[in-house]
Amino acid sequence: MTNDSLSLKLFVILSKAYKVIMEQAVKDMKKHGLSETEFAMLELLYHKGKFPMQQMGEKLLITSGGITYTADKLENKELLQRVACPSDRRVTYAEITEQGKELFQDIFPAHQKVIASMMTGLTQEEKAEAMYLLKKLGLSAQNM
Repeated sequence: MTNDSLSLKLFVILSKAYKVIMEQAVKDMKKHGLSETEFAMLELLYHKGKFPMQQMGEKLLITSGGITYTADKLENKELLQRVACPSDRRVTYAEITEQGKELFQDIFPAHQKVIASMMTGLTQEEKAEAMYLLKKLGLSAQNM
């Protein structure tokens, strides 16, 4: 097998694995009444605390319009609030509300178990190796 065909086969396998895993993860997120982007935004705020909305898109791989739309939806559900930066009027922070924290504390442990169950096909050592190799691959592609 040539290097080009091996690379293409790796791309296809990686894409299929990602699709199957994300479908299962999103299915679990939706059980809690949250879209994938809503869940990702809440997870970021839950673990990182108050976060500048202008930087969320890069962190979550979502467009700025998607960030605004998702923040609006979470604000309507009273799970997120916007907070103006006192020192720079151009910056607005997103912050998880107490209601959002309580929800996430309830649903995240079970979600984490769902993710862990999808990864049982690999040993602990294989997971560490896969993480190393995928980071290496991503950095290499990013530097092209």
